[in-house]
Amino acid sequence: MDLSEVERSTLLAWADQPGPLAARARIVLACADGLTASDAAARLGVSAATVTKWRSRFLQRGTDGLSDAPRPGRPRSADREEAERLVLSAIAEARRGGRVPTTRSLARTVGLSQSTVSRIWREHRTPEPPRTELSTPDRVGHGLLSDQVYQVLRQRIVTGELVPGQRLVESDIARRLGTSQAPAREAIKRLAHEGLVSSLPHRGNYVAEISAEQAREVRDVRVVLEEFAARQATVRIQPRTLRVLEESVDRMRTAAAASDIGAFREADITFHRDVCVASGNSFLTRLWRTIEPNLWGLHVVSNPLYGGDWTAMAERHADLVAALAAGDPDEAARLFAAHAMGKASSTC
Repeated sequence: MDLSEVERSTLLAWADQPGPLAARARIVLACADGLTASDAAARLGVSAATVTKWRSRFLQRGTDGLSDAPRPGRPRSADREEAERLVLSAIAEARRGGRVPTTRSLARTVGLSQSTVSRIWREHRTPEPPRTELSTPDRVGHGLLSDQVYQVLRQRIVTGELVPGQRLVESDIARRLGTSQAPAREAIKRLAHEGLVSSLPHRGNYVAEISAEQAREVRDVRVVLEEFAARQATVRIQPRTLRVLEESVDRMRTAAAASDIGAFREADITFHRDVCVASGNSFLTRLWRTIEPNLWGLHVVSNPLYGGDWTAMAERHADLVAALAAGDPDEAARLFAAHAMGKASSTC
């Protein structure tokens, strides 16, 4: 699936906003980056059928296909509109850690059936940004709990609170975070997919231990890919793409100021993925997505153990954006290769 610059920019903007469009945009972006329906579903925490549905809608109608079509039948009643308002308010309250009414009590309040209120709840419940603490198990749906457990565990791995080689036991995680074992199990699967957790048959799950040799090999491949991507992107870069890259740099600056290493790494790897996309070579993008879990898991991108100035690291990415905008393919390729090798762009 190939995206135009306008389509990708639109989808990236939607993906950062609350609401159902964000999840649909992330599905299309994942498919455009070469992920299969099952891989995209595993990464995004949705079903393969959901991925297939919105990918097909996009292929048929473009970005317009991601919006909700008018529903058949009679217009929504004032009672239903009131039910939607109450459900949305309840979901927001749940995400703030507050008390949440049951669907039965909401149904009594608005005079609709419990099944109707439950359906409204499912329609509007969408993933939210990572939270530092879990809600209690009965406050929100299973999918959201799984996302929260995943974010907590990943943050603890990135910050070193969970050390390489440490065993991750589902029942222990569930007990400590106040959930059932199912969300913990799904979270560990996602972390294993990213390379942050090693799953050993008949032995269990462990925080991945970083191999210096593997990290060197992946870094060598990254240098080749980034040098090529920068050279190709420079001759076809669009102002909208430059703005997208600048937004990633801004997120790095914000994360650095807040000492949020996890958010910095997210923005960093998104930056380099978008440069690959800007090259216009879809096969290069697929290659990047293939090694991306290893770049993350082997700490080849934004090593969370880095002891230097994270703000300065963000500014190095600003230098890379400037190089792309300057239009010199050789210079951009040199700077990106130096950056991938771990050298400051201003010193080479």
